[in-house]
Amino acid sequence: MSEWLRLVLLIGLGGVGVTLLAMGLARYVAEDQRLARTFRKGLGASADATLISHGSGRGVALSLAARRIVTAWDAGGWHMVYPLEELLGAELDLDGVVAARAMRGEPRRLLDRTSGAEREVRLRLLFDEAKHPDFELVLWPIRPLRGAPTKPREAVAEANRWIARVETLLRRTGGALALAQAQPAVSNIPAARPVEAGDLFDDEEDEDELAD
Repeated sequence: MSEWLRLVLLIGLGGVGVTLLAMGLARYVAEDQRLARTFRKGLGASADATLISHGSGRGVALSLAARRIVTAWDAGGWHMVYPLEELLGAELDLDGVVAARAMRGEPRRLLDRTSGAEREVRLRLLFDEAKHPDFELVLWPIRPLRGAPTKPREAVAEANRWIARVETLLRRTGGALALAQAQPAVSNIPAARPVEAGDLFDDEEDEDELAD
């Protein structure tokens, strides 16, 4: 009887071990985890903001400390690393129409729709890079995964927050870039204020814009 009990216990422990191993492996190869590892590798630092198009294997992350922005696709199988200074702007596309926009050297086009979208919500990032000048993320409709927006209004709100972050980055990095270019000729210009994380995560304005 004791031998049978020992055998049953061994089989049970083996089953638990296999289950835990399978769960760990599934988590390791999960889309968000693979993208997170790609972001850390590309940024060389912790990301200050990330955005993932769940189910498509595409995402974007940025780091203020590293002054980099990383775009990734194929669940992190491929990625591009850009200096923040190469970010030209971003567009929020609702059902094929640009509803909000922030571009370097242009005033921000504020979102004037609160009804969301009927077919799709897309965020498009534009870069000063000849081979890979843009990157698109479909934010709705997407697979109903944990953390993913389930309604078009939620996707629009998240994309609009990124438009605001991009505008802040353009304003700050644009000033720093102009200063760097003019520095050899003019040495008494005060330093541009650096980008701070608080500038990118102040969502009160964007929530007011989306309020009914």
